Amino acid sequence: MNKMNLTLDGDAAAFREEVRAFLEAKLAPEMARAQRLTTTVFSEYELSHPWHEILARKGWAAPDWPVEHGGTGWDATRRYIFASEMERAASPYISPIGLHMVGPVLIKFGTAAQKKRFLPRILQAQDYWCQGFSEPGAGSDLASLKLRAVRQGDDYVLNGSKIWTTHAHVANWMIALVRTSDGPKPQAGISCLLVPMSAAGVQVRPIRTIGGDHEVNEVFFGDTRVPVANLVADEGQGWAIAKYLLEFERGSVMAAAALRRSLNELLDRALAIDIDDPDIEYSLSRLGIDIDTLEMMELRMLSGLARGEPPGAESSILKLRVSQLQQQVTEMALQLAGESALRWETRRAFHEICSTPDEDANKPALSRYLNTRANTIFGGSSEIQRTIIAKQLLKL
Repeated sequence: MNKMNLTLDGDAAAFREEVRAFLEAKLAPEMARAQRLTTTVFSEYELSHPWHEILARKGWAAPDWPVEHGGTGWDATRRYIFASEMERAASPYISPIGLHMVGPVLIKFGTAAQKKRFLPRILQAQDYWCQGFSEPGAGSDLASLKLRAVRQGDDYVLNGSKIWTTHAHVANWMIALVRTSDGPKPQAGISCLLVPMSAAGVQVRPIRTIGGDHEVNEVFFGDTRVPVANLVADEGQGWAIAKYLLEFERGSVMAAAALRRSLNELLDRALAIDIDDPDIEYSLSRLGIDIDTLEMMELRMLSGLARGEPPGAESSILKLRVSQLQQQVTEMALQLAGESALRWETRRAFHEICSTPDEDANKPALSRYLNTRANTIFGGSSEIQRTIIAKQLLKL
């Protein structure tokens, strides 16, 4: 099936019931509660990793992968149903780096040995990945990265650092962009390496975000040796690999369903406090319309993925709109919370959330608002996305 069918026929409706039954049986209430209280981009490892294992046992961990590598073979309609029902139930967010970024990169660029070694382990949640792209002097200007990889025999020796590395403190592998040569065009000297986080010389230092959470880190490499066999494709192809990976980072994860769940929570809150403010009513209505529009864009992208097409430059439109809407939703949550939002509460450990079932929904509002200020920066800033849209889609 190549076209998205928004009217559920018998088979699609039956699949939706199958997904709902699975979620009712396997998604523990404390896991859903912890996800609803999560204030950061990723769910905690202690929350997301067990859920990944549950999905892997069911065979549902990688809907976007080809069937021959463990994908589900679902058409666009089933992918949409699955993503929507997962959000409706507030299931934990599986880390996207392994399944949605490293996996597609290895499927396209990896050697046969790399695919055999890494893809099954990603699928079965046996490896947990982080993404080593940004550096202290190379964020949106990623081509200026300086992490040096010098070949010595059968190894590359790495010296330098990465920053804003999400979940590096729990990851056992990193997909890293490194500099293997210099030249007039800096992009041509960038290569892609798969780096074990257990290698000698790797040090991880936590960064506490403005919301009070520990999600990102600095990572330092001191004479760290990585086998040449861990090079993805050839030297100098890192830039092409990075662009391909970023298409999936920006365009392969549905956000409209999550935004709609958040909006419904805001509507419930507004009704509970009997809000009577036309400006707030207008803002909530506008958010609903914008989320509907975003969903149609995502469904178009989903149809392409189901046909085996990469997201392409259109993923920048999604990244731009998702980041904006996530910020708007958290701004509205803060406005509705009022004074109660000033009770600063950062994300707590999963076991603490499990032991305190009666939670005030306003508690995470401020930390969530503060953390989403970064959404228009990470993964390529909004300015970068507009440039991509102008050059590659509008041909300006």
